[in-house]
Amino acid sequence: MTTTHQGAMPKDPKAFTGRTVLFWLFGFFAVIFAANAVFIWLAVGSFPGVVVESSYTAGQTYNQEIADAKAQSERGWKVKADLTRAANGGASLKVEARDKLGAPLTGLAFVAHLNHPTHDGVDLDVALVEGESGVYTGTAEALAAGNWNMVLDAESADERLFRSENRIFLSE
Repeated sequence: MTTTHQGAMPKDPKAFTGRTVLFWLFGFFAVIFAANAVFIWLAVGSFPGVVVESSYTAGQTYNQEIADAKAQSERGWKVKADLTRAANGGASLKVEARDKLGAPLTGLAFVAHLNHPTHDGVDLDVALVEGESGVYTGTAEALAAGNWNMVLDAESADERLFRSENRIFLSE
């Protein structure tokens, strides 16, 4: 039979005390807050948050955009655009435009707006010139490879007759 002295209990080094629970609790939440802080910093630093400069102005022109899209649909034009890498590191753009009967569309002023989806300051406009009937071409100097948003506009007599918005990928 063993005897123990009252009040002289040896300490267990692996005991789960209140202090240990408190350190684990604070450590857990510190890791969560640090991860959230990193994600917030990355999100704010990578997206400026501006989609349009003036939401009010964009809202005012919304009905006109709908009317223009309906008129464009009624015209039934078939426009095909092809963006290919040029030897000098730029890109060449070729647009073929035909009416609903398949006849070439001539005398239009085509402009391609190339916008990079993630980098500001690298966007550019490419004015296209008509070579053969209904075929418009243009070049972009030093266009980086990757994803681009291309907005293709066709105007005649200061009126926009066609607009197409597409995501394109330009290879190396």
